[in-house]
Amino acid sequence: MKRFIYIITDRNRNNLHVGLCSDLLKTLEFYRQMPTLFFDNANQLNRLVYFEEINTEEQAMERFKTVSTFTRPQKEKMIRPVNPDWVDLTIGLNYESGVRVRPQLRPSIGSSRRALTF
Repeated sequence: MKRFIYIITDRNRNNLHVGLCSDLLKTLEFYRQMPTLFFDNANQLNRLVYFEEINTEEQAMERFKTVSTFTRPQKEKMIRPVNPDWVDLTIGLNYESGVRVRPQLRPSIGSSRRALTF
């Protein structure tokens, strides 16, 4: 089962929180529903700035332990090459998950052709 290591921050980039999960979208939704779980309103963790997908649980746990011990400059050094502007990556994840569902909602071309030909 795939696991995700992620770094989430607040709008001012004051706090960097490292996490481990199996469903990244559900975890981000949890942060949205519980905005003051870790910090007050000013420092809500709501911006996903980095994530890694790892195939095995053991590797994910080892990577999580490693990244959790990083200092802030080390975490920033990890984030900047893949997300230099620190944009929220949640938007891209929501788009990708929507693309997977969308083809199922469209009618197939073959069925519409059959309806037109008699």
